[in-house]
Amino acid sequence: MNRLSRLFPTASIGSYLVALAAVIALPLLAFVAFLLFQLEISERDTLRRETAEDAQSLGRNVDRKLQDTATTGRLLAASPELESGDLSAFHNRTQNILRSESLYVLLVAKDGQQLLNTRVPFGTTLSKIGNLPSLQAPLASGRVEVSDVFIGITSNRWVFNVTLPLPEQNSSDAAALILAQNAEDMESLIADDTLPSGWSVALLDGFGHVVSSTGPEGMAAGTEFPADRLKLLTGFRGVVEGEHGAVQTMMGYAQLPGWSWRVVIWGPIASAQASIISIWRQLIWGSLILLGLSVLLTYAVARQLRVPIRQIADMAERMGKGEIVAPVETKITEANQVAVALSNASFDRSETEDRIHLILHELVHRTKNILALVQAMIRQLARQGSSMEEFQKAVGTRLEGLAKSIEALASEQWTGVSIRRVMEIHLESFVALGDRIEIRGDDFMLRVEAVQNLGLILHELATNSVKYGALSVPGGRILVDWNDLEDDGKGHLGLLRLRWLETDGPVVVKPARTGFGTTIIERHAASAFSGTVHVEFREDGLRWTLTAPRSALERGAGDALLTPPSG
Repeated sequence: MNRLSRLFPTASIGSYLVALAAVIALPLLAFVAFLLFQLEISERDTLRRETAEDAQSLGRNVDRKLQDTATTGRLLAASPELESGDLSAFHNRTQNILRSESLYVLLVAKDGQQLLNTRVPFGTTLSKIGNLPSLQAPLASGRVEVSDVFIGITSNRWVFNVTLPLPEQNSSDAAALILAQNAEDMESLIADDTLPSGWSVALLDGFGHVVSSTGPEGMAAGTEFPADRLKLLTGFRGVVEGEHGAVQTMMGYAQLPGWSWRVVIWGPIASAQASIISIWRQLIWGSLILLGLSVLLTYAVARQLRVPIRQIADMAERMGKGEIVAPVETKITEANQVAVALSNASFDRSETEDRIHLILHELVHRTKNILALVQAMIRQLARQGSSMEEFQKAVGTRLEGLAKSIEALASEQWTGVSIRRVMEIHLESFVALGDRIEIRGDDFMLRVEAVQNLGLILHELATNSVKYGALSVPGGRILVDWNDLEDDGKGHLGLLRLRWLETDGPVVVKPARTGFGTTIIERHAASAFSGTVHVEFREDGLRWTLTAPRSALERGAGDALLTPPSG
């Protein structure tokens, strides 16, 4: 994560939000563009297929027309007038039948001499036909064939012939029957309103000349189809793409089955895919508008975020100076929560600082008391005249006991320790409590001073017991108990009696001199708790009794000054 974070520069939240909007929007736009690209490919494939189908459909229209013309020729070739050689009757009958179809019938000899032509009255002097190859090819193959376009000698217009070879034995000496038609009449067969806008159609003869053409790039009959396009028309049908100038074009073609003609369709791809191009334009403009709106909205949101953040930063700065700050009201729920948390923290900090000052004051006071106690303890031990080693040991053990009391108080933040806990702390280091020492009484919290003083007293009592009393022999036992006294017999109320009772130990002998330990358990105990101490050196065991006001030991409401604030 640290390596990744290094890739991001330090910038304002507005910059990151704008970048986030762009990161979200751009992949979506790219995905939409990918879908449109795939749609364009699909549309291009569909256009290729439809172009090929349109070329074949138009070719079938022309093929049907040529087949119908060939069928008409076969019917005319079998007419009785032609078989009997009555050309005048054949001329009149044929002219009447084909007048509505714009077809003209010619009877020609092998050398191309016209014997009959329904374009002119019967008996008109006629010459040879102007397109001898259109006669020679079907005579050689014996099949019905369509000619290329040419200028007719009689009509002086662009025409084409459908030539039907006749049997050699006929009474009219005709070698072939020709049905001639104007090239312009084929235009209706290749006109297709379903083609894309801007596309053109051309009907080409066997030599690549235009028979008929429609569309924006339509060409006149007889015009040679462009050679660069003509060479692409390989095979019976197909679709090719290329450039015409700077325009991408598509061209579809189809060969008429059984004939030498073909149909060609071509035009700009853009016009056929106008809807896709329109969608592309809409996508580009829409994407730019959407991206712009996203940036503007993100900038507006960033402004809304920047103001609360600055307000909260100002709160934090003032809080760092120690001020108590009030929460600010913003439009953002989370920012309001942070503001409330900072405000609460400023109050807590103020209270904590006050508490720290109080703790420092109390610590100074308690440290002075502890040092005074240690100083008095050292003076008392020094008066005993013991050796330096004994003096060091005596001081060390008592300081250790005092340290336990201080450690217990510190763990409770100097608010006091329960009386049972104090006894367990100071006695468990001498002997297992459950086996040799029994503690009885209702537990309660001791005052701070009581913890230290009672710890010193318990330490001296236990030390004395280990040396001379019940704990100096295996079977000795100790009972420590306390209880309230309703009346001490002198009218005093609210008293507590604390006892140390030793049993089953060696015979007790009252010490010949008073040492530091005796001073602690008698005079110091009475003075520290404002009570009285009674010590009995009975033969069956030492009995120590402290009678003092309960308030001198128990922690009261006013003693909890160092209690940490709640919440």
